[in-house]
Amino acid sequence: MHAIGLIEVNGYVTAVEALDTMLKTANVEFVTWEKKLGGRLVTIIVKGDVSAVEEAILNGKIKADNITRTVAYAVIPNPHPETMKMVNISAGKLFKVDGGEINEF
Repeated sequence: MHAIGLIEVNGYVTAVEALDTMLKTANVEFVTWEKKLGGRLVTIIVKGDVSAVEEAILNGKIKADNITRTVAYAVIPNPHPETMKMVNISAGKLFKVDGGEINEF
């Protein structure tokens, strides 16, 4: 079963550190990111198998908490297609992909 994982942290540097840790410690793929409040809040989204996403989010949270603090995090197993539409809109802005969609699982 596939999943998406989201982690929201304080600041861009913390987000880059958390993402790097997630990608190095689990078999996940970066999907997109969003920044709010001038970059004070950054949300990172990754995808992969449920166990890999859970491991990635946990390790990313540990790394982020060592720098500032994790604001929120979630793992969504088998996300609904409508949920993926929202993620794809964000990813489409980032990657400028045809139709704004990222490769399916």
